[in-house]
Amino acid sequence: MQLTACEPGTMSEAVGMEPQRASGFLESSCGAGSSAASLDDGIADTANESSGEESAGEREEENINRSTMTTEAVAEQTANTQTVKAERPNSLSVPAAGEPGLWTSQGDAQVKLRMGDSGLAAETPLTINQMFTSSVERFGEYTALSWKEGEQQKTLNYKEYYQTCRSAAKSFLKLGLEKYHGVGILGFNSAEWFIADIAAILAGGFAVGIYTTNSPEACQYVADNCKANIIVVENHKQLQKILQVEDKLPHLKAIIQYKDALKEKRPNLYSWAEFMELGQDEPDAPLDAIISSQKPNQCCTLIYTSGTTGQPKGVMLSHDNVTWTALATCSHVRLRDATHTQESVVSYLPLSHVAAQMVDIWCTMKVGGATYFAQPDALKGSLVNTLKEVRPTAFMGVPRVWEKMQEKMKSVGAKSSTVQRKVAAWAKDVGLQTNLTKMNQNGAAGHAPLSYKLAKKLVFKKVRKALGLDRCSKCYTGAAPITKDTLEFFLSLDIPLYELYGMSESTGPHTISIPEAFKLTSCGKEMPGCKTKLHNPDEEGNGEICFWGRHVFMGYLNMPDKTEEALDAEGWLHSGDLGKHDQKGFLFITGRIKELIITAGGENIPPVPIEDAVKEAVPLISNAMLIGDKRKFLSMLLTIKCQLNAETGEPEDELTPEALEICKKLGSSATRVSEIAGGRDRVIHTAIQEGINRVNEKSNSNAQRIQKWVILDQDFSVTGGELGPTMKLKRPVVAKMYKEQIENFYKELATPTTPDNPLPPK
Repeated sequence: MQLTACEPGTMSEAVGMEPQRASGFLESSCGAGSSAASLDDGIADTANESSGEESAGEREEENINRSTMTTEAVAEQTANTQTVKAERPNSLSVPAAGEPGLWTSQGDAQVKLRMGDSGLAAETPLTINQMFTSSVERFGEYTALSWKEGEQQKTLNYKEYYQTCRSAAKSFLKLGLEKYHGVGILGFNSAEWFIADIAAILAGGFAVGIYTTNSPEACQYVADNCKANIIVVENHKQLQKILQVEDKLPHLKAIIQYKDALKEKRPNLYSWAEFMELGQDEPDAPLDAIISSQKPNQCCTLIYTSGTTGQPKGVMLSHDNVTWTALATCSHVRLRDATHTQESVVSYLPLSHVAAQMVDIWCTMKVGGATYFAQPDALKGSLVNTLKEVRPTAFMGVPRVWEKMQEKMKSVGAKSSTVQRKVAAWAKDVGLQTNLTKMNQNGAAGHAPLSYKLAKKLVFKKVRKALGLDRCSKCYTGAAPITKDTLEFFLSLDIPLYELYGMSESTGPHTISIPEAFKLTSCGKEMPGCKTKLHNPDEEGNGEICFWGRHVFMGYLNMPDKTEEALDAEGWLHSGDLGKHDQKGFLFITGRIKELIITAGGENIPPVPIEDAVKEAVPLISNAMLIGDKRKFLSMLLTIKCQLNAETGEPEDELTPEALEICKKLGSSATRVSEIAGGRDRVIHTAIQEGINRVNEKSNSNAQRIQKWVILDQDFSVTGGELGPTMKLKRPVVAKMYKEQIENFYKELATPTTPDNPLPPK
């Protein structure tokens, strides 16, 4: 049976390849014990932003996975970064007819690959099928997927996994899936999700994840934009969304429900079992012909961005984008082949997000790892139970997951005995100092002090076991900014969180921290085969971060103008993020161009560092948003840490246990947000003002001092629309929602004496 897309000998001709440039533009100037029970606060489903609008050219930054790199990868890390102070090159020119260019906005087109001359960048391009069949040959009997049905643990090995994907692909073809048309997948992580995704690709369609929290209208936009022939839904609740807009989807031919029994019989509505039966007796030849015709430089997957002032954009990822990024990531973080030691991960983050796909599906497939599926209520409390059962070797968490673990551990720790608290404080101090020393020595294995060994036995091992992370050597954080406080908290417990950085448009990761190249608050160095450029840096070295490599996307589906905004004439992907390198080549994200506050006095102020400083100075604060664009001074919107509704994810009035403890220590009897907001609790307001004063004292100029602030009646949330899928702040949405409060800051008659509008001392 012929399963390859093209013969190795003819690969270069079959796929348009861009040789690595030898001069100028790509030349580099520098070298590269308590369990956290419920984690639901604000991350349940990590809902979607796609019903919002997105500003022109804005691209969702997404940060993916991190671990440890090979010596070859370290060697390749050099000469990968550069600083360019110049006007951005004009947009990419349209290639000559018949000649693939570096970008396209057409779903059926091919692109020229950004090939290198050596190392990982020169690896032979592969299709999804080629990577999958290679894994089946090497790891056929190893567990690929595992999940619980009731109390029973179900598994698929790699041979079964591949054959099931082929059967599903034949069923898709039987239902009329056309080439370059979408298969939308709307549901929580499951084996069926993975199978539908891969089967769509094998059958010549596009795999298209849809956020489970999308409104019916948002689902309609995505399904219509990708010309979805088939939509796969999890349950009756998700089915209803599609049925509401079914008449507005002219390309839709069938709907498949993969969990629970169908509550109604309708034409072209199938249960998962009925769907899988459709292709059982279909011949292999039509599917094999489609698979053999596929090329690495063709689109296989669409990742839809989300934003604030424009419709979502379909990020077109090629087979090579996916397979090469999986290779580069696994090499960089030193994931082990299953024949040596099988890696295991827990799948719980939304699979419509590129980070979850790269970690859970593709990197795991590349090394023959096992993916275990969490329960749908993972972020409402059951995730830690799954972690304890699986004991993963690698774990990816968005910052809010780590923050919730931190809050829970602090809350439990506060109830411990005096002796236990003293031992924990001593161990954390030892852990932080030992790990900081190791970090400053670039991960070199020096002689560990006796105190560290004792702390590890008494505290660190117990904490890891309670979290289910006792086998986990690779803990990652990405997809949104994380505070230094949270990084130091886990580092003090001997759990370094390796930051990573990337975008949907870079197929996930671009830089990843690893044990031997790790700095607090840095997102590491670029993966081997990738390049970083800082465009138009200022006097402090802050410039727009630009990417180059085989992970850079093909373009936005049917959006040539947006594609040309994202890619410059040389083919560099402009991230829209500001960053700088230190002397050792570590990348630090310093802001986002579109988020920069430019005051009426002309001072450029990145808001995130100030917001993080306030949250660190006042642990009672959940979210902070700095205001001041085109204004005479800075002000801030603040929210208090509160409980979230376990079912809806909506913020409630009751304070979190941590917030209650803080209020008690300050001498306040407040138990609800409503008792604090609006100036009702002067003790809390005084404490917040004192914290803001401490932040102001460290500001670089008067223009960077927070002059006024207000506590809002409820916290920001995904369901409320203030936060996006990865818990990033949707600033334009918040500014619109709280326009009245913001305008009150700048009324001439506003006085500095009210609790809601205090001015810091001069």
